[in-house]
Amino acid sequence: MGQSKNRKHAVTQPPKRPLTLRDVSEASGVSEMTVSRVLRNRGDVSQTTRERVLRAAKRLGYVPNKIAGALASQRVNLVGVIIPSLSNMVFPDVMTGISQVLEDTELQPVVGVTDYIPEKEEKVLYEMLSWRPSGVIIAGIEHSDASRAMLEASGIPVVEIMDIDGQPVDCAVGISHRRAGRMMGQAIAEAGFRRIGFMGTKMPLDHRARKRFEGLTGALAKAGIEVADQEFYSGGSALAKGREMTAAMLDRTPDLDFLYYSNDMIAAGGLLYLLDKGIDIPNQIGLAGFNGVELLNGLPRQLATMDACRFEIGRKAAELVSQRLAAPDASIDKVIELFPTLSYGETLRRT
Repeated sequence: MGQSKNRKHAVTQPPKRPLTLRDVSEASGVSEMTVSRVLRNRGDVSQTTRERVLRAAKRLGYVPNKIAGALASQRVNLVGVIIPSLSNMVFPDVMTGISQVLEDTELQPVVGVTDYIPEKEEKVLYEMLSWRPSGVIIAGIEHSDASRAMLEASGIPVVEIMDIDGQPVDCAVGISHRRAGRMMGQAIAEAGFRRIGFMGTKMPLDHRARKRFEGLTGALAKAGIEVADQEFYSGGSALAKGREMTAAMLDRTPDLDFLYYSNDMIAAGGLLYLLDKGIDIPNQIGLAGFNGVELLNGLPRQLATMDACRFEIGRKAAELVSQRLAAPDASIDKVIELFPTLSYGETLRRT
């Protein structure tokens, strides 16, 4: 597992005042009672007024409070954890790290899944924040304007995880995916490979894969190498998908000597396909994935990969939330960068 490093952004900030109906009322130019009717979807309100109120609420990041009565001004002991996938083998490790820390506190994690869809992230975040959790841990550092507004207006600790290449809303814990891509690109070039193929998820939805690809191509370009072929897919990562894409790419570009995959699952499928074809790995073709998935340690060849520090990311994110709640005025490191390790395995030549 990579060693952690605290990037020094220690800042003490006064807690933000939670948004109220009055804020939406002033922003939309209608009464608080009308705002309440619109947001509860009750009462006779014109469509024009309704749209004006909803636009103002969305712009402000206002989320109605679903806690009634005496609890209305309080928070519940829940931490919203918003991740893109439960089927992806990355996030169970992250959740394990979060749970291990929170089990020693009064806080309980509650999970929402976005499927890498920004609109779904907005919906999940809106519902979670309406129950007034004590904190939010959310995957990624890129969000829609509406999601970012809700996070900024929430008045609670927000920790964005997995990625530190960008400007966090509040705090961030993760790795630099551009750095990870550069590290792999440098290792590929130094090993003498020159005809590179890339296979990965569609970039508009997977920002972290995009950043690794940018880092990879940048490092290869410095060595005078261009990616010779590339293919992108949508849907879940699977061995069958890796086999299918590898077969198609080598049929299209048979002189490739290295295949880089955006994750270990499709890389494992590619490895099994190459072994079935009797290809000498890594002398004829080398290959590598990303994530350091332990489940794949039983493959016929140890796959070159990078450990993404998943468990440690989960632990540090939960620790940040817990620390912020225990001492709101304390100075903390706002960005924690962890460093993944590159494993050459048996599919990437060492120099």
